[in-house]
Amino acid sequence: MRMIDLYIQEVTRRLPEKSREDIALELRSTIEDMLPDDYSEEDVKPVLEKMGNPAILASGYLDRPMHLIGPRYFDVYINLLKLILPIAAVISLISLIANTIISYSGEEAVLNVVLDVIGLGIWGIISTGIQVFFWVTVVFAIIERTDHKNSQTPLTACFKEWTPDDLNNISYIPKEKAISKVEVFLGLLWTAIWASGYFNAASLLGVYEKGSNGLEFVTPTFNQEVLLSYWLLVVVVIGLEIAVDMYKLTTGQWTRKIAVLNTVMHGVSSIVFIVIISNNQLFNPAFVTYMTDLFSITGDFDNWFSWGAISAFLLFAVVDVYQGFRKANIKK
Repeated sequence: MRMIDLYIQEVTRRLPEKSREDIALELRSTIEDMLPDDYSEEDVKPVLEKMGNPAILASGYLDRPMHLIGPRYFDVYINLLKLILPIAAVISLISLIANTIISYSGEEAVLNVVLDVIGLGIWGIISTGIQVFFWVTVVFAIIERTDHKNSQTPLTACFKEWTPDDLNNISYIPKEKAISKVEVFLGLLWTAIWASGYFNAASLLGVYEKGSNGLEFVTPTFNQEVLLSYWLLVVVVIGLEIAVDMYKLTTGQWTRKIAVLNTVMHGVSSIVFIVIISNNQLFNPAFVTYMTDLFSITGDFDNWFSWGAISAFLLFAVVDVYQGFRKANIKK
C-alpha cells in the first residue's frame, strides 16, 4: 500500500489542486484492478512499471505541455535562434564600433580605446545573446501553450507540417558556392568600420607618437572638409555594399546575378575611391611634410601615396570580382 500511495502522490503533485482527489481515486482503482486479491510488494512493482513514469502519466492529465519547447516547435525554434543570434550580435558589435569611432576625440590612447572596444564588444555580444535567447524562448513557450492541437509532429519554418512538396522549395547548395553568414557579417562589419572612420578621419587617421599617456595623436592624414565634400558618393557606396551583403545573406550561394552585382559594387566604389584620393587637397600638408621628413622621400609624396593606394584597392577589387564569378560558375 505504501508504494501505491507514493506513486499516486508523485502523479497528483504535478496536477492542479482541484483535480488531485478525483484522479487519485481513479489511479488507485486502476492499480488495484490490476493486482491479485492478496497482493504483496513484489506484485505491485510490475503493475507500477506498466503504469509508467509518474511525470509522463501526469502530463496526460494536463491541458498544457510539461516541457518548455516541445518537438512540434523545437526545430523552428532552434533554426530561428541560429538566424537571429548572429544578426543581433553583429548589429550590436557594429553599433559599438561606430559609436566608439564617432565619439572618439583623440584625447585617450588608441590602445586603450581598442581594448575597451574588445571588452565591451564581448560583453555586448553575450548580453545581446542572452536577451535574444530569452525573448525567443518566451514567444515559443507562449505559442506552445496556446496551441491546443494534440499533434507533436514537428513543423517546418512556415509553421506547417512537412510534406514531400516542401523539398521543391529547397535548393541544393554545393560547399564551394555557399556564402557563409560569417562572410556576410564580416562584410557588414567592415562597412561600418570604414564608413565611421571616413566621417571621423580627422580625429582617427593620422600620425601617432609615443607620449606620457601612451600614443598621442599628432596630426591628421586627411583634410576632413575635402572628405565630407564627397559625402553623397560615399553614402551611395555604403548603400551598395549593404544591399549586396544582404542579398548574399538571403540567397546563400554565389550566382551569376550576385557576381554581377558584386562587380558593379566594386566598380562604383573604385571610381569613387579614385576620385576622392586624386584630389590634390585631400592630404593634410602637415602630414605630407611629416612623412617626407620621416622616410626621406624625394618627389611628390601625394602622388606616390595615391598611386599605391589605388593599386592596392584595384587589386583587391579585381581578386574579389574574379572569385565571385569563379564560384558562380561552379557546376552543381
